[in-house]
Amino acid sequence: MRVTLPISELKPGMFVDSVHKQRADAGVKIKSRGLVRDQGIISRLHDEGVLELNIDFALSEIAIPQKYQVSEETLERNTPESEFIEAKQRRRRRGQQQEESQTRSRKKQEQDSTANSLEKEFLIASQAFEMHNRKIQVLYGDITSGMKADVSLINQISKEIVESVLRNSNAMAILTRLQDREGYNWRHMINCAILISVFAKYLGVKQPTIEQLAMGAMLHDVGHARLPQGLVNKRDKLNEMEFKAVKKHVVHSLGLVKGEQGITPLIMDMIVNHHERADGSGYPRGLQGDKISKAARMMAIVDVYDAMTSERPYQQGEEPVHALRYLLSNKEQFDPELVQRFIKCLGVHPVGSIVKLTNERLALVLEGNQHAPTAPIVRVFYNTKHMHHITAKELDLSSPDHDIKVIASIRPLDYQINLSRLLKDHLLA
Repeated sequence: MRVTLPISELKPGMFVDSVHKQRADAGVKIKSRGLVRDQGIISRLHDEGVLELNIDFALSEIAIPQKYQVSEETLERNTPESEFIEAKQRRRRRGQQQEESQTRSRKKQEQDSTANSLEKEFLIASQAFEMHNRKIQVLYGDITSGMKADVSLINQISKEIVESVLRNSNAMAILTRLQDREGYNWRHMINCAILISVFAKYLGVKQPTIEQLAMGAMLHDVGHARLPQGLVNKRDKLNEMEFKAVKKHVVHSLGLVKGEQGITPLIMDMIVNHHERADGSGYPRGLQGDKISKAARMMAIVDVYDAMTSERPYQQGEEPVHALRYLLSNKEQFDPELVQRFIKCLGVHPVGSIVKLTNERLALVLEGNQHAPTAPIVRVFYNTKHMHHITAKELDLSSPDHDIKVIASIRPLDYQINLSRLLKDHLLA
């Protein structure tokens, strides 16, 4: 059922089909449709001069207000019998859909009562991400020049990352898709902290332990700063002697953090053992199987995934799906159960990725689907046939209402898309 109501009666959970009336002096005409997720959207519509809206309650997550409901008696008096029966059936179906939608919404709220909307958390996360990057870049430079690691700063940044992830897993995770070829060494520290926090939250780990995991992820490769940077960033393949020298980053990492306040046994374990492999082929001690802790096995997965998908001075980043296939195909090295759960956590096409769809559109991945990892929730924004941006529209690829699927992940530059600008345009609007 569609109802036209004033902006003063708009509530979160209603689905706006269109704007019915807008102030004549409004500078921008609003045409987009979608679910009202929070009070901030309502305030923005009010500020932009919206006066009345057409609401589709069949797609809304809340019931039709009592004043707009039509009684069955009124319908029966004014409607032919066949039409009345059909209308009654439609109302029953809509009621069932609304009830199911409300149940899903209630469950989601129960699962994370403190969750922020993606847009709200992305604003906080993007500002924090840039600030964290600047601070860690300076810290990395200080360590390279021989200074000590500021462990208290790393501890503070780790906790802020965890708090953001606990509010909304997707906001920080989207930011890991931004690439900086020259800033890999410090971005890898932050990206790994974000990814392991998202993974640990998915696994049901408690916040104090997630904070330790995030800090361990921040510090796992900090010893690279004590190696000759020409060796760390070498474009050609390392020879045997050079690889032996790079392996020493583990010892350097330990030396930088040992005895520092806040460094727990779990953090030390992650630093020492994140290069160990289940088949004994890793280093520094060649541990096998269950002798490698779960935290170190998680860190190994996250470390390799981010390293493979990141741009570096000597490599172009792989698409996430290729990195996940690599982890899957090396069951003898990486814990296969944890790899499977990591894929379900991130999705085959992680948030922040751009995918090409079967309808010749490009879409930004906004939210994964744990039950169907290849069918995320996306925001369609580009027509590949005519090579131009289109009005953005959210689409659940797991919905039975259409047969649109993902063909492949694509690199933003293949379509001259600036990912950073795209994210700001769509998530900071």
